[in-house]
Amino acid sequence: MAKKRDKLGIISDMLASIQERNGVIKPTHLMYRSNLSHAQLKSYLEELVGKRLVERIQKNEYEYISITNKGCAFLQKLKEINEFERTFGI
Repeated sequence: MAKKRDKLGIISDMLASIQERNGVIKPTHLMYRSNLSHAQLKSYLEELVGKRLVERIQKNEYEYISITNKGCAFLQKLKEINEFERTFGI
């Protein structure tokens, strides 16, 4: 059986999904790509916006989620930590 994602895993998936879409994504697309319910997405987005890892932007009557430079740096550090864990079998 697959292991459940922890909070950091979900945040990593969200930031990676945004980054893969050239740094900007619609909330609904982020919800599907990150495999979250609407309530979960809303909760995580509030936290990520509060920590300035992502920002909400309005463009042509639509809301988009954009990853910030701080969010990109955070995601890079998470990737480095995961690689470190795999290297040493932790």
